[in-house]
Amino acid sequence: MNRLALTNARLLDPSTGRDAPGGLLAVDGRIADLGPALFADGVPEGIETIDCRGMALMPGLVDMRAQLREPGAEHLENLATASQAAAAGGVTTIVCLPNTDPPIDDVALVEFVRRRAREIGRAVIHPYAAATKGLAGKELTEMGLLAEAGAVGFTDGTRAIANAGILRRAMSYARTFDLLLVQHPEEPALSHPGGMNEGEIATRLGLPGIPAMAEVVLLERDLRLVELTGARYHAAHISTSGAVEAIRAAKARGLPVTCDTAPPYFALNETAVGDYRTFAKLSPPLRSDGDRRAIVAGIADGTIDAIASDHAPHDQDSKRLPFSSAASGIVGLETLLPLVLELVHQGDVSLTRALTAVGAGPAGILRLDCGRLAVGAPADLVLVDMDRPWRIAVDRFRSKSKNSPFDGRPVQGRAMLTVLGGRVVHRAQD
Repeated sequence: MNRLALTNARLLDPSTGRDAPGGLLAVDGRIADLGPALFADGVPEGIETIDCRGMALMPGLVDMRAQLREPGAEHLENLATASQAAAAGGVTTIVCLPNTDPPIDDVALVEFVRRRAREIGRAVIHPYAAATKGLAGKELTEMGLLAEAGAVGFTDGTRAIANAGILRRAMSYARTFDLLLVQHPEEPALSHPGGMNEGEIATRLGLPGIPAMAEVVLLERDLRLVELTGARYHAAHISTSGAVEAIRAAKARGLPVTCDTAPPYFALNETAVGDYRTFAKLSPPLRSDGDRRAIVAGIADGTIDAIASDHAPHDQDSKRLPFSSAASGIVGLETLLPLVLELVHQGDVSLTRALTAVGAGPAGILRLDCGRLAVGAPADLVLVDMDRPWRIAVDRFRSKSKNSPFDGRPVQGRAMLTVLGGRVVHRAQD
């Protein structure tokens, strides 16, 4: 029997409103008991014990959007290095995109990802499966079979399903099986060949721009198709004020719609591109500060349901190119927690809302059994020193790739201990 006692903790769980001193007992990978009276008379002999020293013990983070590169591009990242990076960042559950080589569009690849994650044992990894075969946007995959194999949702990853007829058929299929469709909301005809947000800075740098309307136009179209089909729909990494308004209106109409964003879209704006800084090239691109503030407001009022890392590892050769030729995306597993806590420390978002967005929020969207402190729930936990100051340093990342615009940024709040299934999988070294 595997038993772990965590004592002298601040138990913090937004899903139940719990925020109180206490202890927690994990037995065989599940939470067996927790509360203020637990261990009042001491911990029984023979149980591994960790003194939390008053730090916040909360559910491990749930990251609902990450590119893990295995199979096919293991030189950029693989399931093992991504799991190590996740554990260091307090992330215990990752959902990976299907844009691998080959794409995750058949049952064997869904099973491969799940099996490899279990063998590694540092994070729970669930795969999305491709919505269309080969991510080509033409022919639907066997969603029912893929869901049975363990796919938690369906998406063409970093590509929009641009054809309205194909998307309608995908939604009708998904609705039949009550499956989740995840869209990259960007109209290709408006965004190609852009590299950064359309506006004054792009004009000054001589770069082709991507208008905010590229996101809003596709999203508004998709929401009409949701109205038509009744399918569960999730808009990924929204970045514009128009998208926040569209999602807010759709929810008010009672549509089964959710969305997420990522830290760059509330922690940075288009000025981070500076003089052609390719480490600040993302898809969707960094937007205006007005858009950034709208994203913060959307998180604060619950319009934005989740915050994902949008982890997209690239090597130096892919980034150290002319801006228009460089790859889009940044790594994010190890910076998700401190950047989310930055919203709290700045007073922009309540602690409950911020932690819900990286816990119970994504877990609920994906219908996963995680993201909560409750008897019987998985003992997937993170111990956080909420006020610990430190500086992001990419050379200390566990991820194989180091492409982050946050290098050197001072932050506050760090994962000191990560527990997966009642086992310690990460301890902070300093």
